[in-house]
Amino acid sequence: MSTLALLGFAMIAVFMYLIMSKRMSAMIALMIIPVLFAFAAVGFDPKLGKMMWDGVKQVAPTGIMICFAILYFGVMIDAGLFDPLINAILRAVKGDPLKVSVGTALLAMIVSLDGDGSTTYMVTCSALLAVHRRVGLNPVILPALAVMMNSVMNIIPWGGPTARVMAALKLEAGDVFVPLIPGMVLGVMWVLFMAYRWGLKERARLGVLTVGNNEPVANVTVSEDPDAEKLKRPQFFWVNLVLTILIMAGLMLEVLPLGILFMLGTGLALIINYHSLKEQNARIIANGTNATPVVAMVFAAGIFMGIMSGTKMVDAMAQTLINAIPPALGPHMAFISALVSLPGTFFLTNDAYYFGVLPVLTKAAATYGIGAAEMGRAALIGQGAHLLSPLVPSTYLLVGLNKIEFGDLQKFALLPAIGISITWLITAVALGYIHL
Repeated sequence: MSTLALLGFAMIAVFMYLIMSKRMSAMIALMIIPVLFAFAAVGFDPKLGKMMWDGVKQVAPTGIMICFAILYFGVMIDAGLFDPLINAILRAVKGDPLKVSVGTALLAMIVSLDGDGSTTYMVTCSALLAVHRRVGLNPVILPALAVMMNSVMNIIPWGGPTARVMAALKLEAGDVFVPLIPGMVLGVMWVLFMAYRWGLKERARLGVLTVGNNEPVANVTVSEDPDAEKLKRPQFFWVNLVLTILIMAGLMLEVLPLGILFMLGTGLALIINYHSLKEQNARIIANGTNATPVVAMVFAAGIFMGIMSGTKMVDAMAQTLINAIPPALGPHMAFISALVSLPGTFFLTNDAYYFGVLPVLTKAAATYGIGAAEMGRAALIGQGAHLLSPLVPSTYLLVGLNKIEFGDLQKFALLPAIGISITWLITAVALGYIHL
């Protein structure tokens, strides 16, 4: 293993240890740790600043989108848009933690069909965060179910990972995705099983909350403003609903960049619901408090990714993964690649793995008669845990919306998420789509 690869793996290991042990916040660790390792790798290089700035510029669109998405949904929550939905869900689940947990997984599954993690998190959390709070569930359950279900649904052809595999290996969806559908179905069932298991545990801890047919629940909302009731605008409910539906449709149809959609949406939401300049500024300041830590983390992640890319650590790590497979194991390349994809897509970005590592592995596998389609399927197995990687910007949005620590989410959901990949691998091997 090269020095650069060793430093890269060590950097990620140190980062995860620090945030999971709560010795350092994720934002600080994302900025400080890579700089220290960069000095160890390249010394005081004048290009170090450019590396970091390039990384920050790369995540800037995500940071802008997250900032204005939080502002938009914050304004809508203040205005009471989601209160009727919260009432309806609470009465449908009848205050049962088990039903809330399973219902969360099902909603995340449906919303994830658009292939965008950020949309899944915003819609699922906006609809159900207040319900989880009202019932009293463990605050990590909602983001854990959202990220796990999105991991399963993310391998649809228009999702990022599968699209990259098809582009890198010049394959069609029928070659890569269709054979994985049985595993995908079982993956959904695995997440639903975890939702059932966690919900059963929470039911034993909390009991079932009794919600009468006429009991108002609008006083329990995601808004933490002490004057929350005064901020509600029930007279604009239908206008707010139409605006939100239009924005969601715009997201799915990609009529405008996500950040621009939410910038325009935030402006319209403020004008519609709060007419005075004083009220608008107050809502921006109040909801900006929620947006700032998340956006700061995303830009800090830009430094992390910029240094990994600029110092060539990510290239060295990719080469190490390739070299880790002995030539004698060549006939088993597809199965081994499936195993390698789990740490590979966790420690590397999807772009680095699918455009850097996968083509090399596929070329090597071809000498043993293993087709590109099988290698493409194997490369997707690791996606079960990919979204819990510190290199995924949308996951910072998820933890920010739920006001939890990134390390807490990793500790709670990492092993169950790995279970998704194991389920996929067993299914693919059993059906003969990946050979041992």
